[in-house]
Amino acid sequence: MEKGPHERERGRWGWLLWVAVPYLLFLTLYITWNHLAAPIGPNAPEVVVEIPKGAAFRQVARLLYRKGVIRSPYPITLLAMVRGAATRIKAGEYRFSGRMGPGEILAALEAGRTIRFILTIPEGYTIYDIAELLQRSGLAQKEAFLQLVQDRGFLKAHRIPGPTAEGFLFPDTYFVPAGTGLRELVGLFVRRFWEVWRAQGLGRRAEELRTDPLTVVTLASIVEKETGRDRERPLVASVYWNRLRRGMPLQADPTVIYGLLVETHRRHRRLHHRDLRRRTPYNTYRIKGLPPGPICNPGLASLRAVLWPAHTDYLYFVAKRDGTHHFSSTLREHNRAVRRYLRHHHHRRHPGGTAGPTSSHPSPPSI
Repeated sequence: MEKGPHERERGRWGWLLWVAVPYLLFLTLYITWNHLAAPIGPNAPEVVVEIPKGAAFRQVARLLYRKGVIRSPYPITLLAMVRGAATRIKAGEYRFSGRMGPGEILAALEAGRTIRFILTIPEGYTIYDIAELLQRSGLAQKEAFLQLVQDRGFLKAHRIPGPTAEGFLFPDTYFVPAGTGLRELVGLFVRRFWEVWRAQGLGRRAEELRTDPLTVVTLASIVEKETGRDRERPLVASVYWNRLRRGMPLQADPTVIYGLLVETHRRHRRLHHRDLRRRTPYNTYRIKGLPPGPICNPGLASLRAVLWPAHTDYLYFVAKRDGTHHFSSTLREHNRAVRRYLRHHHHRRHPGGTAGPTSSHPSPPSI
């Protein structure tokens, strides 16, 4: 039987409803989803959020929503489920901008892109310098740091052979996540040292020379304090290796300065003859061989200079007026250089160091 016009009309509208309703529903959901998943907006202020350790992702999503980082907790939760990222987020303090959508936020949480402090340890810094640097940066109290770097348990855990961590806190620029504890922070410095030691082949070279890390780092720390010129470091290193081989005292002024620093916790910019006679474990005018440990944290250039020194017969050096040094093989030649370069002015020191063995004291005090 043929359908009447009214029935045909109803059928046509029914078909349209079957098509239109799902389409409108999809369109509504699509628009709503796009709105909820969109960034807050470029003009929104940055927001700092602390993600607690061990928090479930649902808690994290609600926290982000409450802080105004996202428009809704549902898009980022669904995205985390699809990516399988819900269990891979990392705790810490994060900074989110209004331009970041759920995808970028989730990626930051997965990668652990927490707020980081930029900390630079210059070459030649001592543990006392680093202690003050950390306190100024608000990362640690200097007393707590100095106690940790002398803690035997900490030294053993990080394979540090010296009496303190001095010398093994590698000078570098570090990106420190917010909330990093002191032990973890100092461990970061030490791990960087051993990374460089392995990556640069320093360990293999030390074995070839039949020496050990403590000897290398201690000698490198003296080289670091003696000159700021990279091309002079292998020459300075050769002087000290030559003196060690001959059984001569190193007579390095920086070791005297460091011994006074350890003893008094005060920096001494100018040495006097009485300082050279003062008995400290670091006074290489009074002791034979190397001091008990490094006197600063040397950089890679000084470490390499000690392991690949210049081949010379030099035993002395003195600072010239331009900041470089004159090297000598005999005491007689050295004394002539001292008279030449130190005439009419006091013994000059480059930043953090001195002019070299017996540079301003051609007749060292008797031991």
